Amino acid sequence: MYRDNSLMPKEAVRLVVLGTLIQQGPLRYAELASSVRHFLDRIMGPSLDLMGTSLELLRYEGLIEALDGTGMEDNALLGPTAAGRVEFDTLIRANLRAPSTDGFNKLVVALKLRFLHLLDREAQRDQIDQLASLHETELARLGDLVHRHAGDSGHLTEWLSHDIAQTRERLAWFNQLMDRL
Repeated sequence: MYRDNSLMPKEAVRLVVLGTLIQQGPLRYAELASSVRHFLDRIMGPSLDLMGTSLELLRYEGLIEALDGTGMEDNALLGPTAAGRVEFDTLIRANLRAPSTDGFNKLVVALKLRFLHLLDREAQRDQIDQLASLHETELARLGDLVHRHAGDSGHLTEWLSHDIAQTRERLAWFNQLMDRL
């Protein structure tokens, strides 16, 4: 993690793997690899930053374990270890980095929302509050840009206004989610 306790791409992959196993239960190696690859590709598209974290590395680090067989070679059934559950809890609570519109943060938001129900109610509310605060900060940043470039010719302020509208919609959605919790 970065010094500000935010996720790096390698850790996002760990969160997908661990969260998937905790949510769905033990999976065969090939099924888990396929599920992780599908989710990452559909949220972010192909990304070199997200490639390279292997299930074998997570096994070596003691975060997942083969419940039968040995690993990739025999399509072992994989599950999270106690250390993997602790790592999941640390990763799901990590901060997001602004701005929220970049592809990696979109992945982290998607992961938090995918696995949010695995946390207790108070932790869920903390995470939603963190996501809402991120969008409030983003609105302030975008508003400052609009103010600074209000007299400029071109289409920047129009584009920024569009971005502000989307950010306001996301903030409203997170506030509604908080009300439902």
